[in-house]
Amino acid sequence: MAQEENFFDKVYDVASQIPYGRVTSYGAIAKYLGAARSARMVGWAMNASHNRDDVPAHRVVNRQGLLTGKHHFEGTNLMQQLLESEGVKVKEHKIVNFDKLFWEPAEHLL
Repeated sequence: MAQEENFFDKVYDVASQIPYGRVTSYGAIAKYLGAARSARMVGWAMNASHNRDDVPAHRVVNRQGLLTGKHHFEGTNLMQQLLESEGVKVKEHKIVNFDKLFWEPAEHLL
């Protein structure tokens, strides 16, 4: 359990650095943390982060830009609303211009 919590803390540290108006993927965070096959665990960490104001979980989407975590947010479209409030356009539950808005942790973090 302690190892899982430590991994979650590392995920939260990366996610907290995603810039306003940008998005990244579960897999990109996992790869940055040296756990390339652990995208699902990153998803679990995001699901467990909803009581933390310092983790912008809405900025983490799947590798195609789909809002796959949207059902873990309160309300009908909260994840989409949070992204749109940052200027991110969403159409049919997918980030518009995903490639342009994608933030790669490995390129921006040491």
